[in-house]
Amino acid sequence: MRILILTLAFLFSMITVTAQSEEAAIRETIQKYLDGSSHSDPKLITSAFYPHADLFLSKKDQELWVLSPEEYANLFKNREKGKFNGRFGKILNVDYANNIASAKAEIAIPSKNLLFIDIFLLKKLEGEWKIISKAATAVNP
Repeated sequence: MRILILTLAFLFSMITVTAQSEEAAIRETIQKYLDGSSHSDPKLITSAFYPHADLFLSKKDQELWVLSPEEYANLFKNREKGKFNGRFGKILNVDYANNIASAKAEIAIPSKNLLFIDIFLLKKLEGEWKIISKAATAVNP
């Protein structure tokens, strides 16, 4: 009986550790995007995305603005790479099942009085979490 209880406790702890490591890996992918866009690093931005992902963004006077990860990263290429550009990103939540995930982040740009909410869809591809889609909306346009 004691062996059964120990075995069950071990299995439960392994499941918990795996769940924590998967969420950490998802958060790491989102953080690459946040850090890359906060420090004008196009390579770091694109590293978080599946190359054929679609980004559905907010743009003044345009209902839907769709960019590829490369097109989005190019918006930062003429800024000083590695220098903080005033964008503060924070992961609000993460949810996943097996090899798919969703995440929500808040992006604040205080100097422009802007606040965005980003919603991400992710998929684990070849053992690595990648953003396969992103939608963003301006909370206070």
